[in-house]
Amino acid sequence: MYTRINGIQHVGVGVPDHAASWKWYRKFLGMDIALFDGEAEAPLMQIYTKDQVINKRAAMILNLQGGCAMEVVSPVSFTATHADDPHELGDLGIFIAQVKSPDVEKAYRWFKEQGANVISDIRELPYGGKTFFVKDPNELIFQIVPGRNWYTRPRHVTGGTVGATIGVSDIDRSLTLYADILGYDEVLFDETAEFTDWQGVVPGGHKRFRRVLLTQSAPPGGGFAKVTADTYIELVQALDYTPRKIYENRMWGDTGFVHLGFDVRGMKKLGQILAEKGFGFTCDTEDILDMGGTTSVHCTYIEDPDGTLIEMIEVYKIPIVEKLGIFLNVEKRDPLKPLPDLMLKSLKFSRIRD
Repeated sequence: MYTRINGIQHVGVGVPDHAASWKWYRKFLGMDIALFDGEAEAPLMQIYTKDQVINKRAAMILNLQGGCAMEVVSPVSFTATHADDPHELGDLGIFIAQVKSPDVEKAYRWFKEQGANVISDIRELPYGGKTFFVKDPNELIFQIVPGRNWYTRPRHVTGGTVGATIGVSDIDRSLTLYADILGYDEVLFDETAEFTDWQGVVPGGHKRFRRVLLTQSAPPGGGFAKVTADTYIELVQALDYTPRKIYENRMWGDTGFVHLGFDVRGMKKLGQILAEKGFGFTCDTEDILDMGGTTSVHCTYIEDPDGTLIEMIEVYKIPIVEKLGIFLNVEKRDPLKPLPDLMLKSLKFSRIRD
């Protein structure tokens, strides 16, 4: 059985108001294509929802210019909230989501003109290029970074997500998962310092950190590889204080970045491999999961060494032009072969317009 982890597919984000949040993501991040959107119970997540079966609305949304998707999750059976005590950079979990832009300075001016909550000026990244930070209506931090390898000609000031900044307690230990198993094995940056791009902007950003930027040495695979293109994982280890777990005593779906999702093939065999390496599935649909009647997937979760959730998704069926009843059976395709351009570009017919 062929088994492969293709790379990051999406960033999962918990929000209290699905409609308002998605509207912001459409306007500011260009995430206007829905691969699925539906309301359903989430029995899979009971281990992370205090043994309760919650009901939630979830939509997988995409910016077809390029970049990864976002899964916007909004609990229906309870209201998503922030942690009682604010968290800061270096706390254990996903703290920042990165979004790529063809022109960071142009994006900065546009965000400001449109009244976004831009929380920084233009900063220099320590590994090259310009960046700035913005908060969404839920106070979640997005970092706009330089992007390349666009799938369609950029019309919006940003593409989609390209990665995340994850707080860990021991980077070397975390690399056994992120580099050795998930395939983000190319180290682009590894330094210990007080970093000026975070100072005075990101909570806790004035402190001293070890900071490692990872990408894949192997080319990304899977049907959406042309769209997702280059993706990154930034690991951050706090050196001046003892970090706290971002989702300690909270529910999956509470406000924040709830997981990082990976596109995979050969889920069952992959589960055996992960278990042998100490990262076995913590929950597993064990069969095909119907996502709102339009998308069929197999979902599992593992945890990184600090408990951050990593979702594995094997996609079997996706809508191409749902209105016309056109779907694609992905299961029988070559796992490294991207979808034809005609199919990918047909997704524009699923665009949500405001």
